[in-house]
Amino acid sequence: MRLQERPRRKTVINITSLIDVIFMLLLFFMISSTFLEQPGIKLELPAAKTEAVGEPQEYVLTVDRQGGLFLNRQAVDMDGLEAAIRGVLPKMKDAALVLKADQEISHGLVVRVMDLAKRGGVRKLIIGTKPEK
Repeated sequence: MRLQERPRRKTVINITSLIDVIFMLLLFFMISSTFLEQPGIKLELPAAKTEAVGEPQEYVLTVDRQGGLFLNRQAVDMDGLEAAIRGVLPKMKDAALVLKADQEISHGLVVRVMDLAKRGGVRKLIIGTKPEK
């Protein structure tokens, strides 16, 4: 006696929804891992609680409580700051400038002075602080 063979059904796995999920995860990770790099001014901030012993910097830009600017104790106005920095830039060691600003002046003024210093060619801008007691 001969038995009738049934045709075998092929097993089919529907992966359409799996592919959709994989693409959604891929899209999520691509969007969430994208970071916008905003241009800024690179700073080397010394620690305020400790003193760093090193060679003194040659050029210091001071902003007093009234907003007056002094480049190595020479008075400079805001309009002439960039030109004054460009004039002494070849003499600066590593194009480094120490910025000492009074704590009472506005943050906007400090940022404006930092921007003018960077446009003047300063590569290292060091914020001067006093050690805590």
